[in-house]
Amino acid sequence: MNRAVKIGLAGTCTALLALGGIGTYNIVHGLASGSAGDGTPQDARGFDPSEVSSTPPSGAEAEKLARAFPDRWSQQHLDGASNDTDTPDTAARALRDYSDGLHLKKLTFDHILSAGPSSVTPGATKVTFDVTAQVTGGTWNYASAVAVRKSTNGQPAVHWNNSVLYPGLGEGQSLTAGTLPAGSGGAKVVASDGRTDLTTFPSLRDVAATIGKNAKATDGKPGTGVAVVDGGGAGVETLKVFTKGRPAVVRTTIDAGLQGVAERAVNDAHLQQKPAGTVALDWRNGHILALAHTGEDGDIALNGIKSPGSTMKIVTAAALFDKAGLTPSSAAPCTDSLVANSQLFHNDPGVGANPGSSLAQAFTVSCNTSFIKDGFHHLVHDGDASALNDEAVNVFGMGNWSIGGGIATTDPSIPPDIQGGDQAAQFIGQGKVTATPLFMASVAATVRGADSEQPVILPGQHQETAPRPISARTAGYLQSMMRSVATSGTAAPRLGGLAGVGAKTGTAEEGDHTNGWLTAYDSRISVAALVEGGSSGVDSAGYVVRRLLTDS
Repeated sequence: MNRAVKIGLAGTCTALLALGGIGTYNIVHGLASGSAGDGTPQDARGFDPSEVSSTPPSGAEAEKLARAFPDRWSQQHLDGASNDTDTPDTAARALRDYSDGLHLKKLTFDHILSAGPSSVTPGATKVTFDVTAQVTGGTWNYASAVAVRKSTNGQPAVHWNNSVLYPGLGEGQSLTAGTLPAGSGGAKVVASDGRTDLTTFPSLRDVAATIGKNAKATDGKPGTGVAVVDGGGAGVETLKVFTKGRPAVVRTTIDAGLQGVAERAVNDAHLQQKPAGTVALDWRNGHILALAHTGEDGDIALNGIKSPGSTMKIVTAAALFDKAGLTPSSAAPCTDSLVANSQLFHNDPGVGANPGSSLAQAFTVSCNTSFIKDGFHHLVHDGDASALNDEAVNVFGMGNWSIGGGIATTDPSIPPDIQGGDQAAQFIGQGKVTATPLFMASVAATVRGADSEQPVILPGQHQETAPRPISARTAGYLQSMMRSVATSGTAAPRLGGLAGVGAKTGTAEEGDHTNGWLTAYDSRISVAALVEGGSSGVDSAGYVVRRLLTDS
């Protein structure tokens, strides 16, 4: 990397425009001169910065000085050029840093022309010009400008700020030429195919930007050219490319084809533009294959923290199997309503009472009262009130996840010390229980894969596993019950007829509306979707999940 020297500047003025001119001034390296070129010391010009006139110089006055200033600059008479400005000491340092940072070989100025009163600097006349700089690696052309003002004694001066060197050059920034610095081009974040740029997907633009800043890129080769760098030498912007490099690449786990399906799925017309989020995982290894979202509240797929409704019955059923020894055929009477801890609970419309219901049947039709009754009788009343939390943490891996690349995710929550009505509500995914599509996709992955590996978006990243693997018995029970949900239960209107699919729907009440959930798996992926304001899981999230299971 070529050394770029920080350019110190005074004043708060920002952009000074481009200079133009009639003559052409060629630069040859030479020693700085303290004279005006006619033997007159520059400090004899007499510009008084404390007495600046509010009347701009005439076009002829401004052009005369604007020709003298680049003439001295091009000849490397930098002290002389700096004395043509209203802050000579600052200008002298900046002009030297410009030459050093660019490894300047030759400089010419053309088309120096007055452009009338400056719109940026009050009481100044704008003069535009074109610059041609021969620097390390090639020739760089750009348009620039200065503002010329005068003091009340009539003496003119170039108003100095960073933009004299290059338009828009910020405070503390400098120019460098040669090998382009890291950061001026940025890493390219790609899908698992190694080619597809993640920024081509609307839902992944912020994700790609974050990964590009935080993850280690490989296989890059810097190009050469001219760049703006900050005070620490990091690239800010590439201004000119002489030779193209090869951008450094960060490869992710995203499946480009499935991501395209996910983008379309969250915009399905059936959702009527309601905010939606979805995540698809490879259930064999926890790799995030797709994540997409709509809405104005950020990434719902990763951070849409909501009550998951009846999708939580997967975890509740697992706890009943593991801790109470129940089986899918265990009794789970389904009543129209139930009072638990002084709170009335009811079923969703269409769920009929069935006093002889088994746990599998209650799961298939998503009977709330069955799960609350069994949860209380077999877990809470038996002194295991934190059973649901224990199952979620130790079998399904609920915790503080880091998916990689600096991507922020919101952790799900099942408090271990739930009291009152929330103690009953937890078994049906309401009350203080919260989850995200990312977590619910992982729950389905655990069931299908008979293992729990923390989801990640970068291959090779360390993955935490759940402290206690799901038992083959429990996984088998859940797979059988989720298959029934997809073929003849609440998910059948969307997923019926799809081979090898297991699912669980959820509808969660939130204020004056409901949120629709659905999580499912097939032979390759597990997926979860949340639609805020969805009337039910199957009639909102169901459309999203079906697309991911059928269009990939």
